Amino acid sequence: MVENWLRKHCGSRRLEPLTCSLLAAAALIASMTISSEAQDAVVKTELAPTGALRVGLIEAPSPGLIFVSRAADGKPEGVTADLSADLAVKAGLPLAVTLFPNSGAAAAALQAATIDVSFMPVDATRRQMLEFGPGYYDLESTYLASAASGIVDVAQVDQPGVRVLAIDGTTTFRASARTLTHTQPVAVPTVAEAVERMRAGQAEAFALSRDTLRPVVQQVPGSRIVTGGFQRTQVAVALPKGRPGALAYVTDWLDGAKKTGFVRRVFDARGFRGDPVAP
Repeated sequence: MVENWLRKHCGSRRLEPLTCSLLAAAALIASMTISSEAQDAVVKTELAPTGALRVGLIEAPSPGLIFVSRAADGKPEGVTADLSADLAVKAGLPLAVTLFPNSGAAAAALQAATIDVSFMPVDATRRQMLEFGPGYYDLESTYLASAASGIVDVAQVDQPGVRVLAIDGTTTFRASARTLTHTQPVAVPTVAEAVERMRAGQAEAFALSRDTLRPVVQQVPGSRIVTGGFQRTQVAVALPKGRPGALAYVTDWLDGAKKTGFVRRVFDARGFRGDPVAP
């Protein structure tokens, strides 16, 4: 409509050339604004189809670079809780958090599109089911060994009769099962259950990311984190497949959060000063 009006009045020289130029520039800016607003609306529809940003976080007894724990008021606290809150604010969306016992359950919820975003380690199996944006942390999977086992390095775990625990449905479970040849991990649903079994002497080793095992050492008397690891991968933002606009949005958001130092500040505030942010 604006283009037709300009064509009629400027083309017939009813208006001065300078006036026509200014009106054309204003029309272009207006069309760009409308286009940007329409694009933002599409992105928000993909990112939060229910109107709220539904984020799935993974619960453990102690917060970490992946896991969250509950504060005294019941709210989740940890690195991914802080990242989720920032994403919701940047997108201008209300935040709805669901807690899951492990990353496998969160991945299944993403695949079913009952949540919109999560943060989890990446592997080939998950890439077949989900879309991943940038990583924010380079993870190493290793083992916690009991005092009675005498195990001090990752190679000593792979012995007949060594009882190994790993969280069901996780990249760590799959990598442990893939790399162990003389024994195999037993799936448990949560970190809390694995800790209880280790404390009760029902297992010699527990597979998990090195950063998450640090507080677990204090919960299992005499235990140690072994030297070496059996998997390295990135922890990244994850979304359901088929949402290209949402994937582009969270990619820009997390890349920006790393460049501005926001992710670094979150790590530091949560006690992870010695852990580098993924490039």
